[in-house]
Amino acid sequence: MAKKILILNGPNLNMLGTREPELYGTDTLADVEERCTKVAEMLGMNVTFYQSNYEGEIISYIQQAKEQFDGLIINPGGYSHTSVAIFDALSLLDIPKIEVHITNIHAREKFRQNSIISRIMDGVICGFGVKGYELALKSLA
Repeated sequence: MAKKILILNGPNLNMLGTREPELYGTDTLADVEERCTKVAEMLGMNVTFYQSNYEGEIISYIQQAKEQFDGLIINPGGYSHTSVAIFDALSLLDIPKIEVHITNIHAREKFRQNSIISRIMDGVICGFGVKGYELALKSLA
């Protein structure tokens, strides 16, 4: 049976392609989803995508992932640095969890350099652009 993976994106990731393309590139979130779907199919996986600008919605999806998915890839965006509530929700999961950031957060502004969720994740991929999502899928395979 194919592994079911949730790819969850936080605030402002719906603006990929137009938001600071010098940092985030010109690929849209739809482009990322299309490429990830192809990679997942090659790996014998099924992916479900969700993006929200609202912390509570992200938390609800994380909570549902415990029963519905075999793995989670999350780019929490700015919530990486601020959301204890997302940290707590992720702590409940006993499925593999990968944190993805398009940019290298450690080479950015000081306030972006610390992700409070990283320590409870199984892996962190940052600085590889949107290709980081594909790398995360391959690691979950």
